[in-house]
Amino acid sequence: MNRAVPTRYYEGMSQLVLRFFLIAVCAFTAAWAVTYLLMMQFPRHTIGSGLRFPLMFIPTSVLLILGSITLERAILFVRVERQRLYRRWLLITLGLGSLFMGMQTFALWSMFPEHRAPGDASMEATAFALALAALHALHFLIAVLSVSWITARSLSDRYDHEYYWGVRCCAWFWHGLGVIWMAILFVFTVASH
Repeated sequence: MNRAVPTRYYEGMSQLVLRFFLIAVCAFTAAWAVTYLLMMQFPRHTIGSGLRFPLMFIPTSVLLILGSITLERAILFVRVERQRLYRRWLLITLGLGSLFMGMQTFALWSMFPEHRAPGDASMEATAFALALAALHALHFLIAVLSVSWITARSLSDRYDHEYYWGVRCCAWFWHGLGVIWMAILFVFTVASH
């Protein structure tokens, strides 16, 4: 038996996907703007080789922790049906995620000197540390897309006190990335000394 799906369903899904796309584009555009502004303001280091601990990792770590806190606040408000505050905390989390991505991209860019001698081609610990940070960045990109998705769905009143599993799952992913980031920072600290 073939049932026709109502046109309203497709219209609703189209609006949801469009909202998601616009939210994600805004988040990534903001991250790109932060990266660009930082690159214009602070040049790369020009002398020496080896791994340098980017000081930008300190504020990005704070942003990651703040993002965990704001996601937990969002969960708190959706559980008590305070939809407006819930959405506000989701948007704050999204802003923190955009800042994190922009500042983190700048930090990774600044790890490499602008000019390297042929003897500096072997980057030893730098390559390993950069690979760890780049893998974390890719996973964080998924976290920001997840926050964008639940934000788009929350604008359609998808989550409430009875159903907020998607928000909780997104928060667990974010918290997990925070723990992994602390381990990566430890590796950076050990490798740069």
